Amino acid sequence: MTKAHALPITVPPHHLHRTLVLCFDGTGDQFDDDNSNIVNFLSMLKKDTPRQQLVYYQAGIGTYTIPQIAKPMMAKVHKIMDSMVGVHLDAHVMGGYEFLMQNYEAGDKIFLFGFSRGAYTARALAGMIHKVGLLPRDNHQQVPFAYKMYSREDEMGWRQSSAFKKAFSIDVDIELIGVWDTVGSVGVIPKRLPFTTFNIHVKNFRHALALDEHRIRFKPNFFNRPTHDEMALGLKWGELHRLHQKPHKRKSMRELEQQYNQHGGQHYTDVEEVWFSGCHCDVGGGAVKNEIRNNLARISLCWMIRECFKLNTGIMFHRDAFNIIGMDPASLYPHVKERPPPVSKFSSSPPPYERKGMHLVGANGTLGEIDDFVNEEEEDLADALSDQNDMLKKKHYWWILECIPQQIRFQKDDDSWVRKLSINCGHGRVIPKQRMEGVKLHRTVKLRMEMKQEGEELYKPRAGLISGVTPTWVN
Repeated sequence: MTKAHALPITVPPHHLHRTLVLCFDGTGDQFDDDNSNIVNFLSMLKKDTPRQQLVYYQAGIGTYTIPQIAKPMMAKVHKIMDSMVGVHLDAHVMGGYEFLMQNYEAGDKIFLFGFSRGAYTARALAGMIHKVGLLPRDNHQQVPFAYKMYSREDEMGWRQSSAFKKAFSIDVDIELIGVWDTVGSVGVIPKRLPFTTFNIHVKNFRHALALDEHRIRFKPNFFNRPTHDEMALGLKWGELHRLHQKPHKRKSMRELEQQYNQHGGQHYTDVEEVWFSGCHCDVGGGAVKNEIRNNLARISLCWMIRECFKLNTGIMFHRDAFNIIGMDPASLYPHVKERPPPVSKFSSSPPPYERKGMHLVGANGTLGEIDDFVNEEEEDLADALSDQNDMLKKKHYWWILECIPQQIRFQKDDDSWVRKLSINCGHGRVIPKQRMEGVKLHRTVKLRMEMKQEGEELYKPRAGLISGVTPTWVN
């Protein structure tokens, strides 16, 4: 059996392609004393060999101001507006786009990661690359124009996007989008950008979702494959020039997306959307202080990293960072090993989840000494039994939005889309298509459901799990 200390200091130590890893943090999240999974993920990445791996980090919506706003008071106002409504979503997307424009070379592999609205930003960036392509290096003045063309919803805009892509851009694919709990809107005002719900330029899509989040402004944004009817709406490449020859009813964005897909992209995206115990920040992180070793957010972080190795991405991690998040690198490299069954009790006392250990990285330090790593299964158990962080209980002002009628959009089992006004009142999330497609739950959900803790009732997820549908338990 391979011992972790016998592995190279970076796993994998090398690969045949360069990896470009872009990380987009959640609303209001940045490097501080309660880091999100995005910062913790990025902390583990190798960053000192740019010919092998380049890493980009963007703080969350509402944490920084675009350079054109110089006055402190206006900068503060714009930060507040950005966190509430996402007024600078375009700047966030274009920031990632310019990084790729300046650094992409033929043969590079692109990986996008994000949490919350940062997850939406990552998906919008992939959508922009699909619709208008990636401009060659140093075309800075063209980037705002390209974004404006990407965000247009009229048919003329879609037709021009195709012509722009052919004339100016490079056609690139996204190897993996890995996101934590993408929210269904980017602010108080719902906004949908093209190709954020599905994108045939994305080869792999991994999504960690929160079972217990129940705020209306945090409805999840799922990956939605086109329906059979939508597939039939597509036009062939040679028919694009005839789009406006006859007057007709304005097409929906979904119809236009499918129409556009007929002449771009070639991948049937490999999709895994897995549900985890906890609320929004229990899945994406940022709810507990960095020095708290065991917490719910580590579970989805470990799952995402395991997926990176299962997909053979070549993303390079520091070997010594794995134990800090409760993982054994020898279980991932040189081959991903089958996980042992979960455990239901600890081999030592006190249980690990009562310990405090050195955090991965934080405002006051970097990698340091940690509590002894036992094994992945006991770390999983300790994380699974950690407290939830329900913002409706901790910050009561969220209830104001729960009592106001708001428009929601969801897909029914027959693939049709419905919009309706709803007063949420703290109701749990809806998991769609369970009878048709099943539901994937992480195995730690079962651990939490079966283990009664002192003074507490048995855990029952807030999200609606349909009776009679057997979940698929994911490692």
